[in-house]
Amino acid sequence: MKFNKLSIGISLSFALVLSSCEKVIDVEPEFAIEGTQLFKNLDEYQYALTGAYALFRQTGYYGSGGQTTGSWSTLPDMMSDNLVQTGEDLANWQAQTNFVYAADDSDIEIAWQAAYYVINQANVVLNNIDQFAEIDAERVNEIKGQALAIRGMAHFDVLRYWGEDFDRNSSKLGIPYRTTPDPEAMPSRLTVKETYDNILKDLQDAETLLDGISLNSANNRAYIDQLAVQALLARVSLYAKDYAAAESYSTMVIDARPLVSINAFPGIWTDATAEEVIWAVSFSAGEGTPSGGVHVASSNRNRFRPAAPLVAAYDQVNDVRFPAYIGLRQSGNVSPPRTIYPGLPEVIGTNGSPITRTIVSKFIGRNGALDNVVNWKVLRTGEMYLIRAEASAQAGKEAMGLADLNALRAARINNYTNVTLSGQDLLNAIALERRKELFGEGHRWFDLKRTTRTLTRPDVVLGSTVLTLDPTAREWVWPIPQVEIDANASMASQQTTGY
Repeated sequence: MKFNKLSIGISLSFALVLSSCEKVIDVEPEFAIEGTQLFKNLDEYQYALTGAYALFRQTGYYGSGGQTTGSWSTLPDMMSDNLVQTGEDLANWQAQTNFVYAADDSDIEIAWQAAYYVINQANVVLNNIDQFAEIDAERVNEIKGQALAIRGMAHFDVLRYWGEDFDRNSSKLGIPYRTTPDPEAMPSRLTVKETYDNILKDLQDAETLLDGISLNSANNRAYIDQLAVQALLARVSLYAKDYAAAESYSTMVIDARPLVSINAFPGIWTDATAEEVIWAVSFSAGEGTPSGGVHVASSNRNRFRPAAPLVAAYDQVNDVRFPAYIGLRQSGNVSPPRTIYPGLPEVIGTNGSPITRTIVSKFIGRNGALDNVVNWKVLRTGEMYLIRAEASAQAGKEAMGLADLNALRAARINNYTNVTLSGQDLLNAIALERRKELFGEGHRWFDLKRTTRTLTRPDVVLGSTVLTLDPTAREWVWPIPQVEIDANASMASQQTTGY
């Protein structure tokens, strides 16, 4: 895992999207600095921190390119039962969506490198920043807290794909944890427990450092503040099955940032409002898109469509999420008969009639644009309700879990009537609500992995699509890229089990 240079001012991979052919061009950073060099003042550290945030837009992280999609944006839905690959995708991502990846898979290598570029950039920011603590302690805490949060979160994202287990104290293989920008460092894989120890320490230290520091406004959630750290801690704790911590942290977030009104909810997805958004990665024109691998709005290319069982799970009349997330192109007797985004180009069938097509309309664009350029919502209050509901139900606090389930549904569904559920029925209902609420946001594959590890696809288009994945299959865990194994002697014998 060698990095000769680390970008400080702009993304290591600046995405310039060409709408005519949906390609992404990688541009070398104009400014770079050796990881071991020191910054001369806090302005330079701040500039380096901006570079860390920019790296989240890489095509291997949240950004989506023509052939390489966002590993932590839409790919987890493509790999699950939420999205159906169509012939319009031209067989991109087949290795991931059909689970035939190997150690030499280029997309897996890109994802690995993208995450560790972010991690190394955070380490550059953290390198010797404490030398300025006596000059401006609050600003040091502000920069350091964000960098620690970025480092902890990025490592957790790596663990989600490459960790062999999610149990908090598991001795199975976790991931390498980098805490310095040393380009010669060759870290080995820690256990899952040791990986969690480091992630939680970074996030908890960040929570302390960011206490009382204001970074965001009501309509701009571009920075990881203390609330975002607490949301991350809630997410990590749920994966680790530390249900008491998951409940505690999610409650902190819910109390501070309530659910958006049912009428304002659709505006989240066009960036008309940031209500309920806790942290979002900013995307502007010329900085790529987080969702071009699913539905390309400019050309109406429907690469992945919503799966029929998921579409059927929504109350299509009363659930505000349905028209916000899913669009139908009207043709003949369509139920419900409506057209979302009528400005999209028409797709004509071989008989000359329009074809009815179901699209993911959640990430079409802002201000009526059809360019897939919207901010990527990493953390929302809706997820916090689902985390607390699941954690409470798992911990035997079923009344609290049910109350959160009903509260979220009431905020999304007009004329909703509370239900009464318990036991496995309650857990199943929470899991389904999580699937509906977080559709397309990069959770479904990981939710299946951390719970049942049962994947079935009753709705497919391509004959090559894999229909099931066994709970014991090795493919729930990604292989370490072969280039990493070859370059890092410490990991020579630590390839993921089964590869």
